[in-house]
Amino acid sequence: MTPRPDHERWIAERMRHIESSGIRKVFELARSLKDPVNLSIGQPDFDVPESIKDAAHAAIERGANAYTVTQGISELRAKIQADVLLRYRHADRETFITSGTSGGLLLALCCTVNPGDEVIVFDPYFVMYPHLITLAGGTTVYVDTYPDFSIHPDRVRAALTPRTKAILVNSPANPTGRVYSREVLRDLANLARERGVLLLSDEVYRVFCYDQPFVSPAEFNEDVIVFDGFSKAYGMTGWRLGFAHGPRRLIEEMIKLQQFSFVCAPSMVQHAGVAAWDHDVSG
Repeated sequence: MTPRPDHERWIAERMRHIESSGIRKVFELARSLKDPVNLSIGQPDFDVPESIKDAAHAAIERGANAYTVTQGISELRAKIQADVLLRYRHADRETFITSGTSGGLLLALCCTVNPGDEVIVFDPYFVMYPHLITLAGGTTVYVDTYPDFSIHPDRVRAALTPRTKAILVNSPANPTGRVYSREVLRDLANLARERGVLLLSDEVYRVFCYDQPFVSPAEFNEDVIVFDGFSKAYGMTGWRLGFAHGPRRLIEEMIKLQQFSFVCAPSMVQHAGVAAWDHDVSG
């Protein structure tokens, strides 16, 4: 069916700055191929472990199918919060459950970025980042990481302006696979603190650090919002279960916005997350 020209007048201006994902376009092209190898998206090559599936089935059977509280069920939040406090020992760090890691990112950007604010993103970047920033009314400022895909603090410092509201970092990084060193993340965290800039840390690939221990910029700066989730570690990409933690005042606003957007993460998936948290995937 051909779109009607008069429908264009109903499209919000912000959508004219958001393009369809190139990944989705690749999906459409791949339908015409026989047995293609899919390297287009961060999909684990293993299925969800049986114990986690069993926990989801059990939750459905016992009737845990209704809305949960917006911040997530207490059993799951308590497990994650205990781990977060053990790792960071921040006096002011709160955790809540999000509808996927991307859902948490969208909430954070919408709760912190005003129209015209700038958000620094490292190039190459995950395809979603600039579009989420646009949706929040912000402007993406790209900092080059070529030729070695490393963060150079002097380039970040040069990109900072009075309108810089946040820096968005992702380590291990998608799409480069780069794991930033402890020194680089420390310097970035210190620079953000020095300039009063919020640091947003996407850590959904945290468990995929093999050659060195995982490092979060939140180890060096309390004013960091961390985003993580169950998609990559447990093969639960379609289950849409994530979590975020950061300064309580910012998390409160994110929970408030989740009430009027995602409402809550899927109920039975949260109960499965309790089982997932205790499941060892290191083997």
